[in-house]
Amino acid sequence: MGTRPLELLHLFGDLNNISGIGPKTINNLKNISIEKPRDFLFTLPFSVLDRVPVKSVRGIKSSQIVTVEVLVKSHKIGRTRTSAYRINVLDAEVSFQLVFFNARKQYLETLLPVGERRIISGKLEFYDDVPQIVHPHHVRTITDNETIVRFEPVYPLTSGVSQKLMFGTVDVLLKNLPELGEWIDPNLLKERNWPSWRDSLYAAHRPKSANSASITDPARLRLSFDELFSHQLSLSIARNKIKKSRGIMNIPTGILSKKVLSYLSFSFTKDQKLSITDILEDLKKPERMNRLLQGDVGSGKTIVAFMGLVAAVEAGGQGAIMAPTEILARQHFETLLPLAENIDINLNLLTGRDKGTARNNKLNDLKEGKTDIIIGTHALFQSDVVFKDLRLAVVDEQHRFGVRQRLELGKKGSAVDLLVMTATPIPRSLALAQYGDMDISIIREKPPGRKPIKTALISSSRIDEVVDKLKQSIADGAQAYWVCPLIEESEVLHYTAAERRFAQLRAKLGEGIVELVHGKMSSEIKDKIMDRFVSGKTKLLVATTVIEVGVNVPTANIMVVENAEKFGLAQLHQLRGRVGRGINQSTCLLLYKEPLNIASKKRLSILRETEDGFKIAEVDLSLRGSGDVIGTAQSGLPRFRMSNVEMIEMLMETAHQQARYLLAKDPKLETPQGRATRNLLWLMEQDKSIRLISVG
Repeated sequence: MGTRPLELLHLFGDLNNISGIGPKTINNLKNISIEKPRDFLFTLPFSVLDRVPVKSVRGIKSSQIVTVEVLVKSHKIGRTRTSAYRINVLDAEVSFQLVFFNARKQYLETLLPVGERRIISGKLEFYDDVPQIVHPHHVRTITDNETIVRFEPVYPLTSGVSQKLMFGTVDVLLKNLPELGEWIDPNLLKERNWPSWRDSLYAAHRPKSANSASITDPARLRLSFDELFSHQLSLSIARNKIKKSRGIMNIPTGILSKKVLSYLSFSFTKDQKLSITDILEDLKKPERMNRLLQGDVGSGKTIVAFMGLVAAVEAGGQGAIMAPTEILARQHFETLLPLAENIDINLNLLTGRDKGTARNNKLNDLKEGKTDIIIGTHALFQSDVVFKDLRLAVVDEQHRFGVRQRLELGKKGSAVDLLVMTATPIPRSLALAQYGDMDISIIREKPPGRKPIKTALISSSRIDEVVDKLKQSIADGAQAYWVCPLIEESEVLHYTAAERRFAQLRAKLGEGIVELVHGKMSSEIKDKIMDRFVSGKTKLLVATTVIEVGVNVPTANIMVVENAEKFGLAQLHQLRGRVGRGINQSTCLLLYKEPLNIASKKRLSILRETEDGFKIAEVDLSLRGSGDVIGTAQSGLPRFRMSNVEMIEMLMETAHQQARYLLAKDPKLETPQGRATRNLLWLMEQDKSIRLISVG
């Protein structure tokens, strides 16, 4: 089972073996992610040209693409080599011109000899009311057996790769498609009226109508579903692997949890209670926990996770929290320390800063079980970190932590339960794309008593007013963040923009009040600057977007974001969540460069209307597309070839259910549908999953 099935081998062969493709083209094809024959099949046309056959161009509108038979009447050479070369032709009713620039006379005389008939296809334009086709796309003789296709697929291209090459290569591959069994459940196929895999590929690459490239086309939907189904299958297989490795039944006593509740000055929201129940139920089960705790900014995820860690300690084990940065690790530590001390739990902090004896002492305490809960950065992953009995690992901010690391962390204890926290509220379809292998708990509501944040959109032409107001607020005791514009072109520009703004603000507000933090600094310097801000020594923090997610400074109540129109909504929502954590009224000012187009205005005003991160993410998704919503560069979101955002929204939930349903009834994929599904996994390069099943 570890090797690719014979009938699929040619789809994974060398591109050299395809005629017309040499080393140079192979290199160019990489730009559009084509590295093996199968990639040609999965690079679907993005539109379809309708080459309408007409008897005559009379009465045809400008810019219409037509295919028409003509008689070549005469050639008219331009005065200079660069001027237009015109060929007069006659169709069934009228004369018109074919126009060529930078033309080679000899070539055109051979292509379109006077007195002969040809079939022409191209875009009809009018010049001084004279119909003309500039550079026809196709010229064929009447007897040519290679006819002009009525509905022509249009492929994504890159320099050195032509439509002709794409069309021709796909043609050869379509003729040699293997006969594969059906992997989609027959009821679903019937209900959706989808064609078979082979027929779908034919229909997508050899369209029969002008709207074959639309997202409602059954063949397109079928191919998109195949892709999402294989993705969800691979996640479910990984999930089963994690679940199958026996967990420990952690039976909490409830003694320490009761103490925590009596110590807290607030009561949990309904969502927090439900999430805590989910976590405690998972801890008690013999399988390993693999759960995602998704909560909006400020919804109180940390305390929910802490209740799980307390339960693991009650059951006789240890717990760990892994944060993405040192600042956040320290913040979790400082937030939870008073709680832990009050209920006699030994809480410790391990970061890259710990060296020598101090580090060794902490490692010993862990190994001997003196430390109940440890908080740290990915330093907790290092091989010299040994636990006496790790039961629950909590990972904060998931997007830096993929399926592979989830399996990796499991090795730290014989059967570690895993809880991942994320503050990125994303719509369910995307949550499944990223975390389909996990069970999901969601905290939507905010703890009571939080004041809404005032959000205002201000043109950057009024920046001086903003700075004056800021100066006044700081004099009245406020603290503020100033996030510099996002400059995609280069890190360097981004950094200089921040430097420049920092210098201006410092000149206006005074030395010692303003500090700058940016991505190029070492984490130690960054931490020191953040510490001064947290302690209130610094009043204004100018930053590129490195204000780490989750930084908690209750006294900071003003957030200014420059060039807000360049940020994703989810990112702006995260940044706004840095304020509004204390008792004072907070404000978020979004500065934008004029003129602002309608779409940008619509996007930014959503932030004025709501603080519900899930709602914002849904609007962002519909306006921008998945890559931008989560920032694909840093997210674990897979790059899909045949599925766009709308398809993910339409099909992901079904793909998720179908994958779990199939594996529940056929965990080793041995039924006819199961064996066909293995072919799908091979096709979609999910071989690792097949190996997990084989060993499984």
